[in-house]
Amino acid sequence: QVQLVESGGGLVQPGGSLRLSCVASGSIASINAMGWYRQAPGKKRDLVATITSGGSLNYADFVKGRFTISRDNTKNTVYLQMASLKPEDTAVYYCSAVAVLYRYWGQGTQVTVSS
Repeated sequence: QVQLVESGGGLVQPGGSLRLSCVASGSIASINAMGWYRQAPGKKRDLVATITSGGSLNYADFVKGRFTISRDNTKNTVYLQMASLKPEDTAVYYCSAVAVLYRYWGQGTQVTVSS
């Protein structure tokens, strides 16, 4: 019922910035919250940031002050603005949407932070 497509990943130097986008389609009105997760090789998938339908924001401690989650309802898009990137931020970043009785995932976009 909901499809999510991430984009914006790539290679960036330490200290650099990158903006990820997640476009939602389908039953948009059923979405209660959206968020970004990340998973590095051999690691568990961690919550990065969330935004509810009411606009409440929440961030993992390791990205506070560096990452910003936002939305553009006219485009059905959620963004993750990443700044002051560190090598440990390297991971596949996944967009997720929570709808009534279901959870949806995007395909992921690779972010690599390296010199």
